[in-house]
Amino acid sequence: MISHILRDARKYEETMEKQIGKEARPEFHLSARIGWMNDPNGFSFYNGKYHMFYQYHPYDCQWGPMHWGHAVSEDLLHWEYLPVALAPDELYDMDGCFSGSAITLPDGRQLLMYTGMVKERQNVKVAESRDIQTQCLAVGDGIDFEKYKDNPILEEKDLPKGSSKYDFRDPKMWQKKDGSYCCVVGSRPEDGSGQILLYTSTDGFQWNFKSILIKNNNRFGKMWECPDFFQLDGKWVLLTSPQDMLPQGFEYHNGNGTLCMIGDFDEKAGTFQEQYNQSIDYGIDFYAPQTVYTPDGRRVMIGWMQNWDTCGQRTRNVLWFGQMSLPRELSIRNNRLYQLPIRELEAYRFHKVGYQNITFSEVIELEGIKGRRVDIELTVRPADEQNIYHKFAFRFAQNEKYQTSLSFRPREAILKIDRKHSGSRRAIIHQRRSKVNSEDGKLKLRIILDRFSVEVFVNDGEQVMSAILYTEQSADGISFFADGTVNMDIVKYDLIM
Repeated sequence: MISHILRDARKYEETMEKQIGKEARPEFHLSARIGWMNDPNGFSFYNGKYHMFYQYHPYDCQWGPMHWGHAVSEDLLHWEYLPVALAPDELYDMDGCFSGSAITLPDGRQLLMYTGMVKERQNVKVAESRDIQTQCLAVGDGIDFEKYKDNPILEEKDLPKGSSKYDFRDPKMWQKKDGSYCCVVGSRPEDGSGQILLYTSTDGFQWNFKSILIKNNNRFGKMWECPDFFQLDGKWVLLTSPQDMLPQGFEYHNGNGTLCMIGDFDEKAGTFQEQYNQSIDYGIDFYAPQTVYTPDGRRVMIGWMQNWDTCGQRTRNVLWFGQMSLPRELSIRNNRLYQLPIRELEAYRFHKVGYQNITFSEVIELEGIKGRRVDIELTVRPADEQNIYHKFAFRFAQNEKYQTSLSFRPREAILKIDRKHSGSRRAIIHQRRSKVNSEDGKLKLRIILDRFSVEVFVNDGEQVMSAILYTEQSADGISFFADGTVNMDIVKYDLIM
C-alpha cells in the first residue's frame, strides 16, 4: 500500500519536471528530477540496470524532509527517472529518510537500507530538538518498495557503549562470497569524533553489531558520514566524508570533505588497519561518494558534485538543485586511489580537433577548440627544459565577461581552479589549490565539461578536481596563457549524447 505522502510526491515530481527543458539540465550528469538533491544512495546494479537513488526534497530547491529520488541507467550516462522510492511516512522516519544503500536478495527482490530520522524535543519551553537516527529496511521490485514490518532494525540498543543515537547514519551493505551480509555505518563516539561501525547478518534482515571498524580519534574532522568499504587491487579501501575537517598541507581543504583510507582488513576481528590516506577529490564540489561493483568487474564511484558551504549559489528561482559527478573507475597505484572517467564516455566523443607541439608565450586561442560539453586531453611542458615557464593557464566557459581557469605553476607544482569570474554574485568558495606531481614542468590533464560543471583528471587520474559553474551557456570560449614559453599537445572532442 502506497502512503498518501509518497503518492503526492510522485504526482508532484511527474507534473513539475515537465517545466524543465533538456538544455536547462546537465547533458550527462544525473541531476535532481525536481527540487533538491544531495547524497547518492543505493548505487547498485539490479535487473540489468544501474540504479541510483538520492537524497531528495522534491518540493523545494532547499534542503528539507528527505525522500529517496530514483533513476536508472544502462551506461551510467543516460538516466531515466523513476518514481520517488521512499518518503518520510512512518513514525520511525517521519522527519526524513536519510542516506543508505541497496543490494539484491537471493529471491530477486531489491533490499534498501536507510537511516530513519525522528526529531526529539530537547526542551519543552524552547523549540529545540535533535535527530534520533535509526537504520531501517524496505524491500521491492526496483520501482515500488514496502518498508519492513520490524523497522527500525538497528537503534540505540545496537550501538557500542558511549555512541550517540543522534549521529548514527548512512548504512552501506554488501554481500560476502559465503552469502552472508555486512554493513558499515557512520557513528559518533563519546570523544565527539567519528567512527565506523560494522554489522553482520545472515539474511539481510536481522543485523548484529560486530565491531568498531575504525576510530577517527579526532584526526580527520569530526563525524564521519557516508562510509563505503570494499576490496580493490588487493587492498581494502574505506571512503568516508568527515565533517569539520582541518586542512593538512594541501589535503582536506573542504571542511565537510572526503577521505580515502587504504589498508588491510582483519575480517575475524572486524577491524581495519589504515596504511595510507588522501582526499578523494581536490576541487571545490564533491561529497558523499558511493561505489558499485559492475558486472564486468569494475569498481565505479559517483559523488554529489556540490559543497555544503556553497549551496546558496543557485537555490533561488530555479526548479532543480544538485547534480552527481561523472562516474569514475577506481584503481590503486603507488598506494594511491586513482580515478578515471568511465570508459563508456569515449563512445560519445565526436568532432576531434588536435594540435601537437604548439609553442607559445602569451595568450592564444586555437581554431576548433571551444565548447561547453567537451572532453579535452592536454599535456604541457617547457619549450626549453633549461628555462621552465612560470605559469600556464587554461581558461574556459569564457567570453568577454566570464571565465573559469585552471592555472599551473610548475616551480611550486601547484594546480589551481578559479571560478571567481564565472558569473557568481556571492562571496562563496571560488578557488582551490592542489599540490600535483610534475617532473621538469610537465603536466597531463583531462578536462571534462558539461553544461554546469568541470572535472579535471590530473596525471591519468592521480588526482581529480571538481567544480560546479553556472556561467551562461553562450560563454563557450577556450584560451591558453603562458608566462614563459610553453609547449603543448591538445585534443578536443565534443561530447554528444
